[in-house]
Amino acid sequence: MAEASFEQVAAGRYRVGGEMGFATVTGLLAASQAAFSAPGQDLEIDLSGVTRVDSAGLALLVEWLRQARGGGKSIVFGHIPDQLRAIARVSDLEGILPVETAPG
Repeated sequence: MAEASFEQVAAGRYRVGGEMGFATVTGLLAASQAAFSAPGQDLEIDLSGVTRVDSAGLALLVEWLRQARGGGKSIVFGHIPDQLRAIARVSDLEGILPVETAPG
């Protein structure tokens, strides 16, 4: 069974681990709701722990982006796996994802 985690590492900072795919995105979305409902907190989501991703994982990032914007928050995704970048590129969504531009 595929496993995934969404955990807070600091105020406004979260880390995703495991698989981001059709079997896990519903659970990740549910686990992330507190982060998006917290008032006035911009978000950073570290994807360095992601081991596998498919198009459902990309759809989850787009949903998180929509939720953040709807709540008046900024969001940035860090350490996006190459597999996810490739899916975003062929889906013509690479340009809309707010990604961390410098290591850290």
